[in-house]
Formats: sequence, C-alpha cells, structure tokens
Amino acid sequence: MIWCVEDDSSIRDIEVYALKSSGFEARGFEDGDSFWDALQESKPDLIILDVMLPGKDGVTLLKMMKESDKYREIPIIMATAKGTEYDKIQSLDLGADDYLVKPFGIMEMISRVKAVLRRCKQIKTKNTLSYQGLVLNVDEHTVTIDGERATLTYKEYKLLHLFLSQPGLAFTREQLLVSVWDTDYMGESRTVDMHIRTLRQKLGKYGHVIETVRNVGYRLEVQNDK
Repeated sequence: MIWCVEDDSSIRDIEVYALKSSGFEARGFEDGDSFWDALQESKPDLIILDVMLPGKDGVTLLKMMKESDKYREIPIIMATAKGTEYDKIQSLDLGADDYLVKPFGIMEMISRVKAVLRRCKQIKTKNTLSYQGLVLNVDEHTVTIDGERATLTYKEYKLLHLFLSQPGLAFTREQLLVSVWDTDYMGESRTVDMHIRTLRQKLGKYGHVIETVRNVGYRLEVQNDK
C-alpha cells in the first residue's frame, strides 16, 4: 500500500491512479492531520509526502516519523517544489529515502517508488531477524516488540539472536553455554535457565515462542507462525 499525501487534488488523483495502474494499492490524503490520524490505525509500505501541506507540513511529519520507533522504518519519498534546494537537503538529512521535484513525470515517480521499495526490502532482509512483531536489528543491536523498544542484556540479546537465526532448531543447554557464554562448564547450566526466564518475561506476549524441549534445552517454536 502506497500513501500519497498531497493537498492539490488533481496531483493527488493522478498519483493514486498511476500507482494503481502500475499494480500498487494506493490511497490519498489531502492534509497532514488526516494522514497522521490514519497512520495510528495502519502502516503503508511507502509514503509519497508533499513538503507544503495544510495542518502539519511534510517536514514536520517526516521528523515525527523518524523519531518514532513505530514509524521510522517506513520508506518516505518527499515531494518538493522546483528550486527549493533547502527542502531537499533538510528532508534527506531527516531521513527521507528519496525526493521528487515538482513538476515530476509519472514514470519517474513509479520508477523511484520501485527503487526505494527494492532498496529498503534488501536492507531489511539483510539486517534484521524477526518473528511476527518481534524484530531484532543486527546493525543497530536493538530489539522491538510491535514497534516498541525492548531493553535486553547482552546475553539475552545473544540468546534471542541465536534462536531467531535458526528457528525450530533445538539447542541443548551446553550448546547455549558455548555459543553465548563461551564456556562448556556444566555447572553453569542454571545460568541458561535464569536468562531464558528473564528473556521470556521481557518479550511479553512473544515469550512463549521460546519453548522448553524436555530433556534437551530450548528452541524458538515457529509452527504457529502465520
């Protein structure tokens, strides 16, 4: 789903029509306030965001999204007026993925949308591990639960990384000690159990996916993932 935030109805209608004709789902918004209200209910795959808008302007909306754990990963293409170089630079500095200069051609818009989606998909695939709303960002060394940041210790993070990287695979306590603690001392197996317990608590509704395998150890259970 591509969202087009543009106060000029003729431009907005053309954008939405062109995107739908190219095989995308698309939706238009005439101002920043209606767009922001809709964003609280669902998230699009990409946003084409005009800089000059009634209510909240495009730059303000861009800044709000990039400062939010929930919305910062949504790709954004800013639409700027011809000759406003400051708007382009400011938008890119704030985290916009690309920009279009008005008046722009429809084929250019479609091409840039496809390029940004392709680039962001590659980055996401390469740098994150996830299970439903549980996302571990390898580069940022962060974990989010349905968009909200979770605070894990270093060992808890390493345990979760191991489970997410090999879902369904059962690990013995000895294997976890070697992989996470760099030790095979059997007497420390209770340390594994303690960290699994606190990790489950911090993962909230996703804690149950770390399953105890009787007489073996633990694994990330993914059979019910849809």
